[in-house]
Amino acid sequence: MSQTDAPIRVLLVDDHAMLRAGFRTILDTQPDITVVGEAATGAEAVAQASALRPDVITMDVQMPDMDGIEATRRIVADAGVGAAIAIVTTFDRDDYLYQALDAGASGFLLKNAGAEDLIAAVRALAAGDGMLAPEVTRRVLARFTTASSPASSPASASASSRASASASAGESTPTAAPSQVAPTVPVDPLTEREAEVLVLLADARSNAEIAGALFIGEATVKTHVSRILQKLGARDRVQAVVLAHRMGLT
Repeated sequence: MSQTDAPIRVLLVDDHAMLRAGFRTILDTQPDITVVGEAATGAEAVAQASALRPDVITMDVQMPDMDGIEATRRIVADAGVGAAIAIVTTFDRDDYLYQALDAGASGFLLKNAGAEDLIAAVRALAAGDGMLAPEVTRRVLARFTTASSPASSPASASASSRASASASAGESTPTAAPSQVAPTVPVDPLTEREAEVLVLLADARSNAEIAGALFIGEATVKTHVSRILQKLGARDRVQAVVLAHRMGLT
């Protein structure tokens, strides 16, 4: 990092003080990262995000007052914040993963990940990239691709039948939060090269790996990714990949 580059500003959110202290120790050793604040509840996270305007937020899920999913949703809805959020949880649960992405998170990391994974996640999110392990990416794509065609899904049909039956019996059923990933075909079509880059993004390739596969420079890859996000109306690489699969572009 050059002296003119500002460090990545991070807000740590977790109800366990010792874990926050451990994360701070790991991140503050990096010359390009600085921890600017901590929060122990979801409500504190929302307030701190608004006050501190961090670049990246590491967000726990299970916390008092307000869980991390709802806190993420509120922070993302505040256009003045603009922070990228990585869910960091002990539980490798699909419901947490999908709800986090629907809420606007750009990363999903387990607390048993190594220090290098946490540092890489912070840098990736600060650079505008998503941060999901390849196996998690496959689960996400499988879920959202299936969800894009509910009429053909036996599970959806069964769920619809159960909901109808519950309604007839006067029972209330929980309503899932609407996904922020809308399957809308871009007005400005992707070029052939952009489509190639998108396919490699869907394979969880890094910019360097995409550059090597297509024999182009990393700066060119970044330009293509930026244009892809703009055309798809996606906030980051993770959402772009989900959108691409929903629209049948990959």
